Amino acid sequence: MPQRSLRDIAELYGSESSLQGVQDYRSSSGIEKISNMCFKAAGISTLLIDDGFVLEKMLHIEQHRDFVPFVGRILRIEHLAEEILNEGIKHGKSWTLDTFTVAVQADKTDVVKVVGLKSIAAYRSGLEINTNVTSKEAEEGLAKVLLDGNPVRIVNKNLIDYIFVRSLEVALRFDWPMQIHTGFGDKDLDLRQANPLHLRSVLEDDRFLDCRIVLLHASYPFSREASYLASIYHQVYLDFGLAVPKLSVHGMISSVKELLELAPLKKVMFSTDGCAFPETFYLGAKRAREVVFSVLCDACNEGDLSISEALEAVTDIFAENAKMLYKINDAVKSTVPRHVSDNSLSKLDNHVKLEVNSTQQDVLVRIIWVDASGQHRCRVVLQKRFDNFITENGLGLTCAAMALTSAMDCPADGSNLTGTGEIRLIPDLSTRCRIPWAMQEEMVLADMHSKPGQVWEYCPRETLRRVSKVLKEEFNLVMNAGFENEFYLLKSQLRDGHEEWVPFDLSRYCATSAFDAASPIFHEVVNALQFLNIDAEQLHAEAGSGQFEIALRYTACTNAADNLIYAREVIRAVARKHGLLATFVPKYRLDDIGSGSHVHISLSQNGQNVFAASDGASRHGMSRTGEEFMAGVLHHLPSLLAFTAPIPNSYDRIQPNTWSGAYLCWGKENREAPIRTACPPGVPDGIVSNFEIKAFDGCANPHLALAAIIAAGIDGLRRHLSLPDPIGNTPQLF
Repeated sequence: MPQRSLRDIAELYGSESSLQGVQDYRSSSGIEKISNMCFKAAGISTLLIDDGFVLEKMLHIEQHRDFVPFVGRILRIEHLAEEILNEGIKHGKSWTLDTFTVAVQADKTDVVKVVGLKSIAAYRSGLEINTNVTSKEAEEGLAKVLLDGNPVRIVNKNLIDYIFVRSLEVALRFDWPMQIHTGFGDKDLDLRQANPLHLRSVLEDDRFLDCRIVLLHASYPFSREASYLASIYHQVYLDFGLAVPKLSVHGMISSVKELLELAPLKKVMFSTDGCAFPETFYLGAKRAREVVFSVLCDACNEGDLSISEALEAVTDIFAENAKMLYKINDAVKSTVPRHVSDNSLSKLDNHVKLEVNSTQQDVLVRIIWVDASGQHRCRVVLQKRFDNFITENGLGLTCAAMALTSAMDCPADGSNLTGTGEIRLIPDLSTRCRIPWAMQEEMVLADMHSKPGQVWEYCPRETLRRVSKVLKEEFNLVMNAGFENEFYLLKSQLRDGHEEWVPFDLSRYCATSAFDAASPIFHEVVNALQFLNIDAEQLHAEAGSGQFEIALRYTACTNAADNLIYAREVIRAVARKHGLLATFVPKYRLDDIGSGSHVHISLSQNGQNVFAASDGASRHGMSRTGEEFMAGVLHHLPSLLAFTAPIPNSYDRIQPNTWSGAYLCWGKENREAPIRTACPPGVPDGIVSNFEIKAFDGCANPHLALAAIIAAGIDGLRRHLSLPDPIGNTPQLF
């Protein structure tokens, strides 16, 4: 492993900068944790997996959904053909070209998961494809391949060309792009035959003019040739994965520059070309950002692009071009908003300038933790000290910090946490990011260690990781969570010479006028969330005067808790910028509706929702696993309130007839019950996909509260608990 890559990985993990140090961290953390760290740090939202790359040990394609929102399959055509031939030979089948063609066409590949095809013809017989290869020539080629023995490896040019042409026809039928390996590769590749200029016969064939062709790996060292093809053929697109990060820094930059010499920016895209190890995805993304930044900075300095054009190019190269090409536009969101306000553009402009002048300006880093009463707290250090010292040694903090009350900054009675003793705040570098409303600053979430390398027993983030690991190891389950953030927007006014905070407006539930008034605020909030790779699924005015809700997309519970913290930081900061105060306090006013942080819970196994029943005849519309887990949560609900509703004000909110969960029961789509099962659109009638806990508010530490929910669910699974009958009406009537 290059020393540069080793240093980057060690920095991400906070481990010793040595191969042994990284290996020790990997062994102690496990594949799930390091995968989540790498994919989150890389900012990857989509994985398109080449199914022809086979390893002895590998996750099923569906399991990758635990790490990213969208996973698609790239079908490698030569690999599929060889699998079909070898399977037939194993069962004594005699192949002819006709039977082989029929078998390929009848293959039960799940086309729903396939988003594109891929050819490695460059490795086998070269890219000078004969698009008019005859069936007789292909038949003879098949016979030669079969004579070469088992397992079959297709290297005959006529058969390769035949498979390639038939695959283009399939790509047209399903509207899939065709990826083509071009340029450098392993030693069994004849580089002379991998020049994309050999593809001209394919590109000029009238039958395939509408088939989108993706030239992979920047076609290195034929990057200029690839750029030329993309400039004159409308169907040609370029992907620079593998060239970045495999080449030297100079090689990566020059290769991307050559691609952009002629090719339209809308036809060039990024991929990590990661495989086998999650670190390769992180390194690919990190190098790509560095290289594209360098290339676009030069373009701006030389006058080829304006700052706004460069920012649009970033969005296109890293997200939009691939989304459009692979028809996954509805499945993923861009990391950078495509249409940004002038103010947001100004901030991003400043971000670019900061990067250019990073050696001349001091960048501040906020190290954030959340205490037991849900208060967000931070300490701030200069970036230089953060990088040189804090990442490895952490920052000192009194043990009492986790026991400070919401009313005053002193330890709660009976907490046993006092001003005696100190812990270390160790930054989790996978959460490090620029602050979108203060681009000269960064923020990072911290774990708590009694000393570096030794996790403190009261660390909330580690508590959630620990119980999540138990759920995974005992039951092979992952708990997903999605939060609904309710909060009030308040404005300041003077009354009798005294300042008081009053509701932003007096509109009511889902009032369009309320959103009209708050629209500029929420545009900035959503843009900032997208910048942080957090998906806001829905926004609306709530029932209280000046009250609003933002619902976040569900994800693995560890990520959901982190996202919730950052989302609240965004909402508070943007409101403050507009002269408003955003408060998540459970009961801001006793004469108005309270604010909750309702959480929707589901269970997944190998990427599939296993909370839902497999058919409508199942009990309560949920699986037995789902029922046992939820029964555990219901059984322990009174105890869970210590974590989900942790302060006295929480119970001013939890009152009858306020949809806050004032009773010990559950119901189907019963919003007065503290736990309700949900049947969202798209789920078959009678089947529930998740359950909602309403007795959860903004003063809860999200990591501790989710950990408590998992622990209760585990108890339900271990004891095989069953649910009582649901309450179908207002609970107080029973």
